[in-house]
Amino acid sequence: MIEITTPHSLRFERWPALDRAAWERACVPGQRLRRGGLASHLKPVTRKDLAQRYGYFLDFLARNNRLDPHAMAGAHVIAANVDGFVAELTARVSSVTVYGSVYKLRRMTQLIAPENDVSWLRETENDLAFLMKPRSKYDRLILAEVLVEAGLTLMTEADTATHLTPIRRAAHYRNGLMIALLACCPIRLKNFAALSVGRSFVQVENAWWIVLSAAETKEGRPDERRVPDFLTPYVQRYLSHYRPVLERSNTAAKALWLSFNDGRPMSYVGVEGLVTKTTGSTLGIRVSPHLFRMSAATTAAIHAGAMPHLASAVLDHRDAATTQKHYNRASTFSAGRAYLAIAALYKIPE
Repeated sequence: MIEITTPHSLRFERWPALDRAAWERACVPGQRLRRGGLASHLKPVTRKDLAQRYGYFLDFLARNNRLDPHAMAGAHVIAANVDGFVAELTARVSSVTVYGSVYKLRRMTQLIAPENDVSWLRETENDLAFLMKPRSKYDRLILAEVLVEAGLTLMTEADTATHLTPIRRAAHYRNGLMIALLACCPIRLKNFAALSVGRSFVQVENAWWIVLSAAETKEGRPDERRVPDFLTPYVQRYLSHYRPVLERSNTAAKALWLSFNDGRPMSYVGVEGLVTKTTGSTLGIRVSPHLFRMSAATTAAIHAGAMPHLASAVLDHRDAATTQKHYNRASTFSAGRAYLAIAALYKIPE
């Protein structure tokens, strides 16, 4: 019996042996004329997420004495176990997370045990999808120019806040640059958090560029963006004055974003949390890095309606329909703004 008191993802080395072996086979990369495993085409971050979700399922089984270390790969995915897992999840996480966990459990089972028929799980997924109540993004939509202004304000405050210690002023300035830069160049959080001076964040003559290789992007093609000229003085100020303060003695660090605590490169989770927290304290609305992309698409649609593919280009989407479906909220936003203008003009009672 494995004694685990609190829910977490069961470590890979503690998975049943046949589950481990099956997942390792599924992740074997293809070589020339030889096909890889069933999961070889997935990006590492996707494989990591699937394995982590499967680990949560195995952890549930271990804590309830249902985990058989000698079972065949995927054999634990049966109705009774899934029902119990869903019941526990429902009591402690959101309905969206419950749905995603079951969906990924099915995907994982199909990868490690393709011979197993788990089509019945689709019915469970459909039921959970019907019950989902995702948090609306509409009330967190902030146009890009407002985000940029917030970032510039934070940097100006850092330069004039003589009551703060040097390290806190540096962190304040860094936060402002994060907000302004991400609003202007809404790349994916994975890439934004990993920006490295001299490699993916480079100076070309008098301009700064974000340069991502095909291997670094979700779309699988290079992404190069020039940082707006009005941000150049702020970037220079950060790199020459404030970043060294954050860096301390860690001169080998090339990461653009350094931690306030120890000068080490900030993590994906750290950048995500800081951006969300900073927008919340500055604007009164917590805007996650992902919502910066929705902001960019909506801003492009509002201010450049004559260029219908601008939003897709800004987000580096091949299919404009993806941008329209998931990111562009210009129609709703414009309609709301037009209504407020009419209400003000005709004094429609609220």
